Amino acid sequence: MIKNIILDFGDVFINLDKEVVFREIPKWGGNRFTTELWALNETYEVGGISSEEFVQELQSAFPKASADQIIATWNAMLLDFPDERLDFIEALAQENQYRLFLLSNTNALHIPHVEQKMGTQKYFRFKNSFEQFYLSHEIHLRKPNAEIFQFVLDENGLLPEETFFVDDTAENTEAAEKMGIHTWNLKVGQEDVLQLKSKLKDALSSS
Repeated sequence: MIKNIILDFGDVFINLDKEVVFREIPKWGGNRFTTELWALNETYEVGGISSEEFVQELQSAFPKASADQIIATWNAMLLDFPDERLDFIEALAQENQYRLFLLSNTNALHIPHVEQKMGTQKYFRFKNSFEQFYLSHEIHLRKPNAEIFQFVLDENGLLPEETFFVDDTAENTEAAEKMGIHTWNLKVGQEDVLQLKSKLKDALSSS
């Protein structure tokens, strides 16, 4: 029986444009996002450096870009949050059939921007639909590392076999599967979180 659902945020609830940074890099005098910059982003996502340090490091890599340009581009990957998804998660929470948790790789620039973009009231309607709202930069852990899944399981007394995890990134769902968690690797543009209940039935029938 599934008793707990852990959900990703980006491209599960809020739509993303993950390519916007790569489109802007040539305008900043660069041609690629290096291995070192990927590592920098991962450090930022676990709260290892401040937003100011993160932006300064990107400015060092791309001297033609101003701090404001970098911040604007970084936040431009956050698109719309369809109302039907908000209504869906609120209704699911009100049914009180499952314990709901959010687990997102994100950063200290994105979350205030999301709140501003959605509006404070809608943002807190969303946040309050979850028992726990785990953001990587606040808990200093990120997917797909096993430690982040173990942290959520341990802190909330969850059993893997009673837990269902939804994420748009296969690497993340594969990591959760290795721990015995049921998963749905949501295919962006082909599937929607609104199909969650049917996916839960599929998981139960195949277990």
